[in-house]
Parts: sequence; C-alpha cells; structure tokens
Amino acid sequence: MGEWVWLATAVLTGGLIFFYWRANRRYHQLLSLVDVVTLPDVYSVHLENTRPVWVYLPPGYGRSDVRYPVLYVNDGQDAAPLRLHETLARLYAARLLAPLIVVAVPTNEDRLHEYGTAVAPNAQGLGSRAEAYGRFLTEELMPLINGRFRTLNKPENTAILGASLGGLSAFDIAWNHPHLFGTVGVFSGSFWWRAAPDETRLIPNALIAHEMVRHGQYRPGFRAWFEAGTRDETADRDNNGVIDAIQDTLELIDELEKLGYERGKEIVYVEVPAGKHNYDTWAKVLPDFLLWAFPATANQTNGQQSSKASSLARPE
Repeated sequence: MGEWVWLATAVLTGGLIFFYWRANRRYHQLLSLVDVVTLPDVYSVHLENTRPVWVYLPPGYGRSDVRYPVLYVNDGQDAAPLRLHETLARLYAARLLAPLIVVAVPTNEDRLHEYGTAVAPNAQGLGSRAEAYGRFLTEELMPLINGRFRTLNKPENTAILGASLGGLSAFDIAWNHPHLFGTVGVFSGSFWWRAAPDETRLIPNALIAHEMVRHGQYRPGFRAWFEAGTRDETADRDNNGVIDAIQDTLELIDELEKLGYERGKEIVYVEVPAGKHNYDTWAKVLPDFLLWAFPATANQTNGQQSSKASSLARPE
C-alpha cells in the first residue's frame, strides 16, 4: 500500500513539475517577442547625472527597415510591476497593438524634484528640477533615441506615459511640448500639485496643472488618457463625497473641455472601481491605454504575428 502511495505521489509531483516547466517555457517564449535593449549610461548635461534607459523593440524590428512610433514611460525602473514587457508581448501576440518602440526612463533618488511642473515648484518646494528633467527628455534623450533607433518622430507618432507624480510630469512635458508629443497617458496623476502662497509666476495656491491649461490654448492633434481609482486615496477636501484624486482629474478635464477638447474622442477618462494608487491597478489599465493610443491597423491585425505566437500563454 505504501509503495502505491509513493508511486502516485511521484507521478503527481512529476506531472506538476512538467506542467510548470512547460508553462514557464511558453511564457518566456511570449516575452521573447519583445527585445529589450539597455542603454547603460545615459548622461544628462541639464541634470548632471547618469541613468540607464531601457528600449523595448517590437517584433521583427531587426528584420526590417520600418520606422515606428515611440512611447516614453516615466518611472521606467518600475517596468516589472507595471507588467510593461508582458503586456506588450501579449498585445502583439493577439495582433491588437501597432508595433512601437517603448522607452522606459527610470528615475532616481531625486524623483520628488525631477518630476513636477516646469513652470514652478509646488508649495512644498518639490519639483525644483522639473524643467531640467523636461529638457533632458526632450533635448537629450529624444535625439539620442531618434538617432539610434528607427523612429517616427512627429507628434502624432510620439506619446508619453506616467503614473502618480510621474503622470503629472508626463502631462506637463506633453502639454508644454506639443511640437514633440501628440499623446499623453496619466494613471492616478498627482494633480493636487499646488502653487506656493507667495508664488509670482502663476496664481498663488492654484492647482498648477489646471492653471497651466486654463491659460493655454487648443492644440489640434493633442490627446490625453486619464485614469483614477475610487480608492486612490481617502482625502476629500470639499466633503462632497468625491475623493480629491478623482475631483482633481475631472476638474482638469473640465479645463481641457473649455479649450475645445472633446471627451470621448481627444480626452478619455477611465475610473476604476476599487482601483488603488498602486501598480496592480495601473498594470490592469495599461492595455487599455496602449490599445487606445496605438491600435493595430487592419493590415497589422491580419499579418503582424504568426498563429504560433498568438497561442502562447502565461504560466498560471
């Protein structure tokens, strides 16, 4: 009797090991659709620092001379919890996503100063290097990427994405560089960013992104995709039953609409029930943003990937 129990246990264990081995192999085959190139030491004159940058290339990049649209991603050091690599691979395998180059730009210990609004720091003095970071991205990194990779570099082919404070930074950079960026994605953006009481460059105590848009103008071709979760935070400064993270986002969208942007077309807002201020929530909405920003064309849907690639599965 004991021998039969031992044999059954061995067979079951062997079966489980084989199942997980096969699933893991297929998962890594899936990830192999997207090559990742590391630029190890990208130096910035404006910031006087160095950081690595990771470039995600679409399937078939090395076998063609095609040029591709580009997405820049703030907080690139968190590509893993955002499930960036996996999401790109899955969407390519499903033939849903247009081929694109994704540039993951990491931050550093100076994040609270490199991210923010270029026009001014906030009331706490944070964001003091936001202008320099914007110049690094637009004047140093983008020319580097355009020089080394086959990019389509018109605004309609270029987007930037960020979450939380990285989302505020992404919006600020896109809004202030319409000749470079046509699309921005913001997950749980830090639109609470408020000017200091003694600020002279804009109205004191004003929400800076809102004030920036309020004094801007309609830019044809500019598109923005916003996400907020109902559990992003608990603060409700107006006691109106709407948390500040949602209210600040919706009020910014209101300002954009006043300039002539159309919600549902140029402006998209996604509210995630029970969505939190974390990468679990942001990873879940990442496919939605990507498919809105870079949907596959009919030709790409029909011929982008092999049937074998589309059958690859994630290990359970």
